[in-house]
Amino acid sequence: MKGRIVVLGELHGLEAAALMVDGQLEDLIVDSSDAVALAPGAICRGRIERQMKGQGGVFVTLPGGEKGFLRDAKGLAPGQSVLVQVSGGTEPGKALPVTTRLLFKGRYGIVTPGAPGINVSRRIHDEEIREELQSLAAGAMAGSEMGLILRSACEGAEEGDIVEEISGTRALAEAVLDDLSGAPELLVDAPGPQEEAWREWADPAPDEVVEGFEAHGVLEAVDAILSPRVALPGGGHMMIEPTRALIAVDVNTGPDTSPAASLKANIAAARDLPRQLRLRGLGGQVVVDFAPMPKRDRATLEQQLRVAFKGEAAETSLAGWTPLGLYELVRKRDRVALAGLLEGRA
Repeated sequence: MKGRIVVLGELHGLEAAALMVDGQLEDLIVDSSDAVALAPGAICRGRIERQMKGQGGVFVTLPGGEKGFLRDAKGLAPGQSVLVQVSGGTEPGKALPVTTRLLFKGRYGIVTPGAPGINVSRRIHDEEIREELQSLAAGAMAGSEMGLILRSACEGAEEGDIVEEISGTRALAEAVLDDLSGAPELLVDAPGPQEEAWREWADPAPDEVVEGFEAHGVLEAVDAILSPRVALPGGGHMMIEPTRALIAVDVNTGPDTSPAASLKANIAAARDLPRQLRLRGLGGQVVVDFAPMPKRDRATLEQQLRVAFKGEAAETSLAGWTPLGLYELVRKRDRVALAGLLEGRA
């Protein structure tokens, strides 16, 4: 199955959307509303609790008694109302990560309160199109102090569709910003999986949008993702095992005993690691025990890691090697873990 295919369907009774590229599962969005009260992307009115000394932030009371954790709390006092957006998933029993940097996303644009200015996606290279979009956006955002990011999906879209969506998104943002008073409340729900796929997977445009996970190989791909063992080219494999504290990754060469076996297996693991973490919904501290190799090969492997993680939507920091020869990185938890969503479902 060649090409870029968006597949809509259900996964164990949950609404879901899958992105298949040349027959390989590249991304997966699954409804998390049954697992968490507030999914990533939801915008709420919350209430600031006391400052947590030593933790670099404050807890926020969210709708339904949920707790959020806000890192940047400058100028905020206990008891004060605040508008926040859920910025990622978390483990059961832990506070949800939230931010005051709200983003109102559409297919064609993102309205950014507190970040004025109009920016056009760098993926749109034609200067004439960029200028036309700048002019279009300036008209749609006239009189507003909010900013706007025009997404690459604008290229080739009808002007009327772009203006209509921007105007609607702006109106929603303005209504939310004016709704600061009152008890904690959900103001904008997180998008469903298929709505999010429509927004986020438009660039490049899919070759086809189809329905049915079973008929398009999604179910088999998900079964593989739920296994801790990941087969690598050449007979090697890596094990990906989440714990409460961190994600442990172990790379093995398998039956190959040639001098280059370790570097080959390690490079294969590095190239596939971003996809594996993305699909599994894993984040936080990741510790990788690569197959033993000479220290002179570390620079080559690091280059492969940088290339592999470049362009990932989830913020990732490549920390480097520990004194014991392990490799550490930190990936933002941008969604709820897949295994947690499907646990207990047939």
